[in-house]
Amino acid sequence: MGVTTLDTDPITPRPDSGSGSTGSTDGGPLRIAFLCYRGNPRCGGQGVYTRYLTRELVAMGHQVEVFAGPPYPDLEAGVAFTPVPNLDLYRDPDPFRVPRPNEFHSLIDLAEFGLMCTAGFPEPLTFSWRVRRILRARRTEFDIVHDNQCLGRGIGKLVDEGWPVVATVHHPITVDRVLDLAHATTLRRRMSIRRWYGFLGMQMEVARRMPSVLTVSHSSLRDISAQMGVDPDRMAVVPVGVDHDIFRPLPGVSRVPGRIMTTASADVPMKGLVPLLEAVAKARTERHVELVIIGRLRPESKIPRLIDSLGIGGAVRFVSGISDDEVVKLYAEAEVAVVPSLYEGFSLPAVEAMSCGVPLVATTGGAIPEVVGEDGVTGLLVPPGDPAALASGIVQALDDAGLRARLGAAGRDRVMSKFTWRASAEGSIAAYRRLLGTGVARDAAKVAR
Repeated sequence: MGVTTLDTDPITPRPDSGSGSTGSTDGGPLRIAFLCYRGNPRCGGQGVYTRYLTRELVAMGHQVEVFAGPPYPDLEAGVAFTPVPNLDLYRDPDPFRVPRPNEFHSLIDLAEFGLMCTAGFPEPLTFSWRVRRILRARRTEFDIVHDNQCLGRGIGKLVDEGWPVVATVHHPITVDRVLDLAHATTLRRRMSIRRWYGFLGMQMEVARRMPSVLTVSHSSLRDISAQMGVDPDRMAVVPVGVDHDIFRPLPGVSRVPGRIMTTASADVPMKGLVPLLEAVAKARTERHVELVIIGRLRPESKIPRLIDSLGIGGAVRFVSGISDDEVVKLYAEAEVAVVPSLYEGFSLPAVEAMSCGVPLVATTGGAIPEVVGEDGVTGLLVPPGDPAALASGIVQALDDAGLRARLGAAGRDRVMSKFTWRASAEGSIAAYRRLLGTGVARDAAKVAR
């Protein structure tokens, strides 16, 4: 049996008619419980995925209720929401806080705080316990559960209890751990990283037991299978999308000469901010370059010291906490967008830039070539972690107005043909119906035993 795909080509999902005779498998509306352990709409891709996928599912006539932990997601009209409160131990501006005694109400609360105190990351585990408790009393209200990369033990218990569960794994977190360890400079830091990623063993175990796993690219599928041990026969590729009505070209906004832009939602090695800054320093020896970074640095970040050592403090600006419309305006002002990541399971920043018609320079890390295209028509690709190659690509694009115009137009066309949220919703529904129609849901406790 080969890998399950929902594609008519290697990146575009197609709807599936499903099978069966009940309302849940014959094309009728589905009742979907959508789980998101951390729904931050401004940092990372999970909140974006939750917001736009659920919007499209509702627009297609399905009933969706999101169960999410803080920071809570932004949701569109028509999407129901049940908050799943936790101790909010990592909230901004008070991360790793010590809760007051009257904030502890259950053993789950105690476990959450205890795991944080041992330098672990408890949210996937404790969210899964909490949401399982909530869903227990609502078994007849939903046809299917869609887990957005929580993969806590409570999600595994839902499968044992007969719930049909589809899980999205955007990319294998094993990659994050490897890259973080590779960039750790002290034994203490390496020990801390290993403890932080202690949840990964649990996620791998639960992922292997899921009856259906969605991921966003063929690159991620291969890596999830190889690194997390998930059976590829139970996986399907459903790319994510972009809101092309929001992320759009703004022809009335003038480009700022030499302006490049990147999105670094997480100040971690995987996002490639260090080689990008080194590339900016190299590019500035040839021409004027200034960099706008959409993102916020961690308090302990070494990036400010690097910027100072490279002598580019006046050429780098960080922007955070802004609306989508403000992000789009910044794209419109940039001559070039850059995705310098060492690895991506998909790359929302790439499709957002392409959707805005901004010429793109990106690396070949992970799924980026699959998203951007490898023919040079829709973006310039360079090896990951190579500042000299990145600088060369940036200078090439900045120095050639015709190339920028061609790349920008082709990128927008690629997004419109392949990366819409409606296509993502259709692919997700196809996966739901496939699971509901196979009988897997009726014998879920035996899956992957």
